[in-house]
Amino acid sequence: MFYAKYNASGNDFVIFHSFNKHNRSALAQVLCDRNNGIGADGLIVLLPHRSLDFQWEFYNNDGSTASMCGNGTRAAAHYAFNHGLADANLSFLTEAGIISCQVQGDIVQSQMLDAKILDRNIVIDDQKLWLIDTGVRHLIQLTNNIENFDLKYCRKLRQQYDANVNIVQLQNQETQDQKALVRTYERGVENETLACGTGMTASFVYLLEQGLIKTKQLIVEPRSGEQLVLSQKDNKLFFQGAVKHCFSTFYKI
Repeated sequence: MFYAKYNASGNDFVIFHSFNKHNRSALAQVLCDRNNGIGADGLIVLLPHRSLDFQWEFYNNDGSTASMCGNGTRAAAHYAFNHGLADANLSFLTEAGIISCQVQGDIVQSQMLDAKILDRNIVIDDQKLWLIDTGVRHLIQLTNNIENFDLKYCRKLRQQYDANVNIVQLQNQETQDQKALVRTYERGVENETLACGTGMTASFVYLLEQGLIKTKQLIVEPRSGEQLVLSQKDNKLFFQGAVKHCFSTFYKI
């Protein structure tokens, strides 16, 4: 079987396309295993759709499914365009809704789903958190030091709220040259990942709603060190950054 390995801002994925839709949970666990498989945060399978360019199946590293993945949308769009499955402007169906993307070389922009603020008043250990749904549920906590990232604390919150956990530090608060640092604990991987697109989007929405950023465009840097652009135009959310095709391989299960 032919598989492609993609990396989008530190999130890595195994991707292939098929005509058949079925449960690939066990396959995802095998392919995503970093010791005995190809190794990835998730598996993406592109399938035909009657009116859109395609639809996808998305599996986390542990074989569980996720309704959305921001970095995954950009990787899937790049794969589809470069394999002749779609034009540079494309739309496809996720379990959370329709995503539209633009591919310009290795830069891909996704129009994200509308964010839903589920709770603005969560208090844990005197820390205030917000719960925001951007296709995936995310807890957002502001910090003055991004290095204060406690895996045990994040794991506890992930289990309690069935949500990813994001710690956000805003830099250059008094200037136009603002940047947000974001670290994310992801369910399905059950650890910190190098980046999370829906988490960065939720963090951007949090900062917007709090009035902490001066423009409706922000550079966001996840743990991978890559810089992404989050923006809001006409009340729509956009997420842009580079996508890398790592390699393609035939892999026998």
